[in-house]
Amino acid sequence: MLNDKLTVTGNVFVKVFDEQGNVKDSREIKNLVVTAGKTFIASSMLKTTNSPAAMTHMGLGTGTTAAAAGDTALQTPIASSRVTFSSATSSTNVVTYVASFPAGTGTGAVTEAGIFNDPTTGTMLCRTVFSVVNKGANDAMSITWQITVS
Repeated sequence: MLNDKLTVTGNVFVKVFDEQGNVKDSREIKNLVVTAGKTFIASSMLKTTNSPAAMTHMGLGTGTTAAAAGDTALQTPIASSRVTFSSATSSTNVVTYVASFPAGTGTGAVTEAGIFNDPTTGTMLCRTVFSVVNKGANDAMSITWQITVS
C-alpha cells in the first residue's frame, strides 16, 4: 500500500535592528500554515487564471491568541504594518519570503505576524504568534519566512 503524506511547515526568523544597524533581538519561531493557506497552495496548482493572486505582503500585529488552522487574519494588526516582500524565492521544496519593516513601520510590542496576498485584505497563508518583540519607532525589523513542503 502506498501512503504518501504531504506536509507544509514553516520557520520564521525575526531580527530587530537599532538606529545604528546593531542587532537588538534575533529569534527563530515555528509557524502555522492555516487552512486558507493550504487551500491557496492547492488552488495554485491549477494556474489557468491569475487566481489565486500570489503571496506579496507580510503584516505585524499585537494579538496573543495562539495561531489556529481556521485563522484568516491577524488577531490585532498594527495599522499600516503590511509591507511588500523584499524578496520571494523558491529552491527545491522551500519558498522563502523576506520583508523589511523600516523605522516607523510596525512599531510596538509585536507578538504576531502573517503572510498575505493583498496589501490590506486577501488570503492569509501563514500566521505565527511569539513572545513580545519590542520594535521602537527608530528600529528596523527584518523577517525571513521559510515555507517547506515535504
